[in-house]
Amino acid sequence: MAARGSYAKGVARREEILESALDVIGRKGYQNASLKEIAEVVGVTPAALLHYFGSKEELFTAVLRKRDEHDGLEPSVLDAQDAVEGFLEVIRHNTQVPGLVALFSRLSVDAADPAHPAHDYFLERSERLRSTIAESFSSEQQRSTLDPDTLARIIQAASDGLQLQWMIDPTVDMPGIMAALIDALQPAAAKTTD
Repeated sequence: MAARGSYAKGVARREEILESALDVIGRKGYQNASLKEIAEVVGVTPAALLHYFGSKEELFTAVLRKRDEHDGLEPSVLDAQDAVEGFLEVIRHNTQVPGLVALFSRLSVDAADPAHPAHDYFLERSERLRSTIAESFSSEQQRSTLDPDTLARIIQAASDGLQLQWMIDPTVDMPGIMAALIDALQPAAAKTTD
C-alpha cells in the first residue's frame, strides 16, 4: 500500500511540475524560464525536476503534451467535426502564451533529430492534427482539387510558418490569416451550407 501511495504522490508532483512549468514558460518565455525557477515555484531542486523527467528536453516535451491536453489537442478529445474551429481557437490562445509558442517552435527544430526526446511527440502530434483536419475536409460534399491529406499539410505548414512570422512580428494576425486560408481552401459547397 505504501508503494501505491508514493506512486500517487509522484504522479501528483509530476503534474504540479508540469502546470508550474506551463505557467512560467507562458509568462516568461522559453529562453527566460530556467529549471531553477520552475523548481523554485514547485518547491523542489532542479535535480528533483530531472528525477521526474530525466532531462530538460524531456521536461519541455512533457510541457508541450500538457499544453496540448489543455488546448484539447489530445487524441481522445480531438473531434473532426469541430476540428477547424478548435484549431483556430488554439491559434487564438497561442497569441496569449508567446513563451509556449517559442518553446514549440524551438523544440520542433531540435526534434528533427530522431534521437531527440521530442521527436516522437512531434511525429505523433503532426499525424494526429493532419488526420483530423483531413477528415474534416473529406466530409465535405464537394471535393477540392487537392486531396484532404494535402490540404491538411498545407494548413499545418501555413500555421507553423505564421507562428514564426508572429514571433518576429507580433502584429501578424495568425488566427485571421488561418481562418481566411481555411475558408479559401474549403469546397464551394461547404461554404454555401454554412
